Amino acid sequence: MPELLLELFSEEIPARMQRKAAEELRKAVTDALVAEGLLYESAKAFVTPRRLALTVTGVPARSPDTREEKKGPRVGAPQQAIDGFLKAAGLASIDQARIVTDPKKGEFYVAVVEKPGAEATDILAALLPGVVTGFSWPKSMQWGEGGLTWVRPLRAITATFGAENDEPEVIAFNVGGIASGQTTFGHRFLAPNAIRIKRFDDYLTALERAKVVLDIDRRKDIIRTDAEHLAFAQGLSVIADEGLLEEVAGLVEWPVVMMGSFDPAFLAVPEEAIIATIRVNQKCFCLRDAKGKLAPKFIIIANQVANDGGATIIAGNERVIRARLSDAKFFYTTDLATPLADAVPKLKDVVFHQKLGTQLQRVERIEKLAGEIAPLVGADPVQARRAARLAKADLVSGMVGEFPELQGLMGRYYALAQGEAPAIADAIAQHYKPVGPTDKVPTEPVAIAVALADKLDLLTGFWAIDEKPTGSRDPFALRRAALGVIRIISENALAFPLKVEKDLLAFFHDRLKVTLRDAGARHDLVDAVITPDSDDVLEITRRVEALSALLSSADGINLLAGYKRAANILAAEEKQDKRGYGGDGFTWTEPGPEEFELRRVVAKTYSEVSARVAADDYRGAIAALSTLRQPVDAFFTEVLVNDPDAEKRADRLTLLAKLRDTMRLVADFSKVAG
Repeated sequence: MPELLLELFSEEIPARMQRKAAEELRKAVTDALVAEGLLYESAKAFVTPRRLALTVTGVPARSPDTREEKKGPRVGAPQQAIDGFLKAAGLASIDQARIVTDPKKGEFYVAVVEKPGAEATDILAALLPGVVTGFSWPKSMQWGEGGLTWVRPLRAITATFGAENDEPEVIAFNVGGIASGQTTFGHRFLAPNAIRIKRFDDYLTALERAKVVLDIDRRKDIIRTDAEHLAFAQGLSVIADEGLLEEVAGLVEWPVVMMGSFDPAFLAVPEEAIIATIRVNQKCFCLRDAKGKLAPKFIIIANQVANDGGATIIAGNERVIRARLSDAKFFYTTDLATPLADAVPKLKDVVFHQKLGTQLQRVERIEKLAGEIAPLVGADPVQARRAARLAKADLVSGMVGEFPELQGLMGRYYALAQGEAPAIADAIAQHYKPVGPTDKVPTEPVAIAVALADKLDLLTGFWAIDEKPTGSRDPFALRRAALGVIRIISENALAFPLKVEKDLLAFFHDRLKVTLRDAGARHDLVDAVITPDSDDVLEITRRVEALSALLSSADGINLLAGYKRAANILAAEEKQDKRGYGGDGFTWTEPGPEEFELRRVVAKTYSEVSARVAADDYRGAIAALSTLRQPVDAFFTEVLVNDPDAEKRADRLTLLAKLRDTMRLVADFSKVAG
């Protein structure tokens, strides 16, 4: 079957837009094909800095004929309804419709719409211009007089369609003054001449000869492998950076890997600053030596094969990096000369939020809160307040002004150099953590106190001004802050009740449910454990774990069945009698052995479970509940709850209520499925 080849050749597409653009091109074309009845076998999109390409295989040469019945209004309907039906069905008059009789609905009109198939080339010629003009770019531009809006000037369009071994047909259309054809171009510098192509296989081969690697993932593999080999030959290793690798693969069509070096004297600057400088300014990879220390060398990814072996390219990069590292060293030296404590007052000039004040005001709130949290997490309150006071000071430093991603890290370096305690310096570096699901959480008490204070102040502040996340909108990363609080508490096994307003507590509940479900917990068990007043993350987590363990056993499954039977009986009786059952108000003094045994075990279990829950021993509480299984089974086997004797029935309902209340000490079993 025929295949479609489409290439949109342009000036350089920004690297950050490339992968998404390739996927959008694939989706736009294939969706349009399917809508026209052209069902294909496979489709794959490709992208380089100068081209978007798509191959779609197994496309029928012609769309199928279709026949569709459109149901219309009833016979005798108003003329307006009939006119609308005629227009929708494409009929000239109502005489072209047939009348169908339905025993229930009466007579109504039906139009048979037959649509003949069309040549795939005609369909493609009609739909491809819309794909190009309707393409969605994060940023785009207009140029010339064609009126086309595109990410960068579009230079050529290739569009061919044909079966293997046949001369393909050019899909003829025009967009922005550019006519489609079958001509593309190779590498801008290494093979800039025009190339005539037929279909995808010879297109791929021709580009390879013209120094263009079409597949971005293959370019990434080339860069990764060549960089690792070059580093290994020098006894070094490349510092992995997937984001940078994706970016540089989008900057080159023919990747050539080289190595440069810089003055080892710059290694006196913190390595994070060196890496950021080299990464941000030159898109180069940094290296480590065999001992894991930063090496004074870097990996360059060029887009051409140089006649001098790359000496000029390397020298140019070294010259720029030397200047950038000199700037970084100046920032670092200058920042060190100003104590962090002296930088704090400058935060009054940095607005945090119009309604929440300056960064200095926020620091003062965090400082107070960290001092209050410290005793609850085993931290020194003095150190916690000091760390909180200095935590944001590096925001006004030269280095963080140049590289915002280094905030916190640079504060740690400055704090250590200025004689602050290591616990304070580490807390400064870690108080933003965790910044993502794979990021580590603070584990030292002072860092925990400051990190919790930072996130809780953020959440309570925005809740106070009614700036809450809505739908997918969360400009202040409040969901991330809540998840950070949950992870810090749970991963450090902290008994730390969240004393916040109900609405914010419910927000924490939603985030905790997501966390527990992602960790494999059953949603019904999470719902059974969390109540509107649940404010202890660790307690909730332990209850879910303990409940899960119980219900994975035969005792737990049978006990749940007994609970549900008891709850259903109670619900029916309480609805009928308009009364509640509970307490120990038994009146029948001669219960049978099964009833007596259940009374005894329930009373004992209620006392034990209450004590273990109070001691946060949820596994012990669950273990105590499991002892109810046999007496509950025996009770329902031998005892008639709804006895004709009113006293016996009331006693037995009271006993079931006591059983229900005992189990509810741990969770609301009515929410558990099964």
